[in-house]
Amino acid sequence: MKDSKRLIFQLFFSLSLLALLSVLISNLAVNLIRTGMGLNFTWLIEPSGFALAENSLPFKPSDNYAWALCNGWINSLKVIIFALLISTFLGLLAGLARISKNILLKKISSLYVVLIRQIPLLIQLMFWYFVVFLGLSRDPIPLFGSLLIVSNQGVKLIGIDLSVEFLALLSGLSIFTGASIAEVVRGGLNSVSKGQWEAFRSLGISETMGIIKIILPQALPAIIPGLTSQYLNLAKNSTLAIAVGYADLYAVSDTTITQTGRAIEGFLILLLSFLLLNLIISGGMEIFNRLTMRTNYR
Repeated sequence: MKDSKRLIFQLFFSLSLLALLSVLISNLAVNLIRTGMGLNFTWLIEPSGFALAENSLPFKPSDNYAWALCNGWINSLKVIIFALLISTFLGLLAGLARISKNILLKKISSLYVVLIRQIPLLIQLMFWYFVVFLGLSRDPIPLFGSLLIVSNQGVKLIGIDLSVEFLALLSGLSIFTGASIAEVVRGGLNSVSKGQWEAFRSLGISETMGIIKIILPQALPAIIPGLTSQYLNLAKNSTLAIAVGYADLYAVSDTTITQTGRAIEGFLILLLSFLLLNLIISGGMEIFNRLTMRTNYR
């Protein structure tokens, strides 16, 4: 009986969702017919007529909108991938410090998590951009034997030029997401039974090695779902790049929509791009979760 009720409810929900989507699509089609616009993507091959503040691939104003959006997509991927790596590292360190027996480390990590999570990401991005990076000296300052050269015009790291817009966005996203990941890691580590902690300590294994070799692998199944959510949030939060002038996919799409007036097509491209990105992240984490579960049950 319960299974029948559940099946009926799922069927009703699916039909209601399909009906809602049909109404929305129908309204969209009617409005497009009334305005005489229709769906049209031929504008993608027209010259964009604007320059990009930052481009990973060669780009000039005479290049088409499709190539401009491609550059924006690559810029988004670049900052998201690096932010994922840095935030994971920061979150893991802070999460481990949160359960550390070292009082100083515990207090510092707690302060980091509490402070960063209470300040909106947009404000943090503004701080990194206007206060930290634009507040640097205009004259290049060499550090570490000229391996690192910093100024308010950008940073050169081992010959690689990094813009202040990219660095501000990367710093804000990494530190903000790292604080949330730290809580996910702490919760996962605390989910492991106390017997496991007492077991490695009784064997004389150091606290650090015991956590890394014994506790963390067992905590991963509890950590991964929350970690996936934070990764997805980071990808979506990257659209705030427009606030610091970084030419990510959203910023390029916004300029494109303003110039062409093709709002529906522009937002469809944006929607599908981020849907694809989130599916890749979710799928990758699902594979990682299965591998972790398989390893733990061996």
